[in-house]
Amino acid sequence: MIGGNESCTAGPIPMSYLTCLTYILGEWTGVEHIEDYLSYAVYLLWVLFPLAVVLLLPGVLIILFYTSILFLHIYKRKNELKEAYYNDVWEGARLMLAALWDGHGRIWHGYELHGVKNIPEGPGLIVFYHGATPADYVYFMARLLLQWKRYCHVVADHFVFRLPGFKILLDVHGVLHGPREECVSALKKGCLLAIAPGGVREALFSDEMYTIIWGDRKGFAQVAIDAKVPIIPMFTQNVREGVRTLGGIKILRSLYERIRLPIVPVYGGFPVKLRTFIGEPIPYDPNVTAEELTAKTKAAVQALIDKHQKIPGNIFRALMERFQTQKKED
Repeated sequence: MIGGNESCTAGPIPMSYLTCLTYILGEWTGVEHIEDYLSYAVYLLWVLFPLAVVLLLPGVLIILFYTSILFLHIYKRKNELKEAYYNDVWEGARLMLAALWDGHGRIWHGYELHGVKNIPEGPGLIVFYHGATPADYVYFMARLLLQWKRYCHVVADHFVFRLPGFKILLDVHGVLHGPREECVSALKKGCLLAIAPGGVREALFSDEMYTIIWGDRKGFAQVAIDAKVPIIPMFTQNVREGVRTLGGIKILRSLYERIRLPIVPVYGGFPVKLRTFIGEPIPYDPNVTAEELTAKTKAAVQALIDKHQKIPGNIFRALMERFQTQKKED
């Protein structure tokens, strides 16, 4: 196989390990001058490595989600007998997952949460700007649960409920699919509820200008009116610098509007600084219409963006903010 030699070091001129490997590959494949092809392949790998990194890093979030799902299945199997004796057998699982996600937020993004004092003790509807992924909301929910012992339900898009394996994760965390009556019922029971009116459309097609894309959605405002609860605006600084989308490609926007599935590619997963800011609540007013309350809420979220986000967003600047020693004021 090696041209009659028993090893690459046999003969008058010993070969280096890499030269030996190249020689063996050439013998196996029958390709002459294979070292030229290998050099070209190494060059391509070096050039394309940064691109591969920014496309693969968002997969870390997917891995974390499915790790959470796997943990819940194990937890369920371990606690099947306890379920008959406890009102909420999943409480321990929620705390464990909250610790997992809060740890990821602290390490990867130096995550901070500001303005928790603006969340009322009773029920309330949190309205937030939707980044390319919901990671910032998960960090918020985890920190709120661990440090303030408050739990917040969330309304998710219908496609989330069709993701393979996600059912147990959604059930354990009480994720709602959005009927108005169900949202009102949760709020009347005293729960905190969060919603991003822009939904998937805002996640995919907003950009570093942090444009709010709500269209004519005002159902969340009617929910707050029907439940007689305040609306609390929320925004996460640099959320679009962590993960970016290719939503600026027009054909992808047209395709989404036709099939309503989030098939727009994302890239990034950069360890940028993330700070979530909670604004002052908009109190319930029986004399305010849903249209007026929607406008007030949109203005409140926009005010948080204007105050805490430099426009246009910049990935390098967001990365450098990890090294700021002084925390930003609420």
